Amino acid sequence: MLPIAYSEFAQIFRNRAVLISNLVMPLAASAFFIYRRDTFAQIGSLGYIAAVLVFTVGAFSLYTTAVTTLSARRQDLFLKRLRSTAAGDAAILSGLTLPVALTALVQVVAILGVFAAVSGRPADIALLAVAILATFVMMLALALATAGLTGSPEQAQVTTLPISLVSIAVASWVGITGTESLALVKRLLPGGSATELIVNTWNGGVPLADSLPLLAPTLGWVVVAIVLALRLFRWEPRR
Repeated sequence: MLPIAYSEFAQIFRNRAVLISNLVMPLAASAFFIYRRDTFAQIGSLGYIAAVLVFTVGAFSLYTTAVTTLSARRQDLFLKRLRSTAAGDAAILSGLTLPVALTALVQVVAILGVFAAVSGRPADIALLAVAILATFVMMLALALATAGLTGSPEQAQVTTLPISLVSIAVASWVGITGTESLALVKRLLPGGSATELIVNTWNGGVPLADSLPLLAPTLGWVVVAIVLALRLFRWEPRR
């Protein structure tokens, strides 16, 4: 797994298109939200801004880049060649997605660190870390499922749009309006419960016993995405 991950890490920094989606776009969007934090805090809260920052990185740096990477490696038959080696399927997929996931984690830690420095620390850092990890696992699982429907890296720009836009839209909706109304609907949407948990951990004031159950819907989406990935993922291009 590690040799595959090392090779893929080098490829990320050689591909300008991937660099733009992986680094430039999320950083630019995050800089805008942090710069206008007072305005967005009045619309929602500081926790709302933190949730949008997490989902911006998750949608573009992690989800979109992972789908593009897997589609590119399938198209150039790299996946097929790797599968003929001693590496198992799980090791291959882990090696290809590990650099993307680590890059996204470094980004979100750096961005939230800057945000905390200018706006104040989150109320519960440990639970916030759990919420971010659960969110990223969900986005990575969704990437594996989406990659099964994506025939080429160019096509990934289209196939990733629905989940990318929906996840950020849900984060904005839940972050601004809360879950006092339509709570079940909001929590069952992809990213809804994760957004509520991030908002709670940043703003504080919510008991731990009320926050932990919010992990369940996010992990449920992980299970759904993995089941879809097992059915849809392809190792070779369609003939």
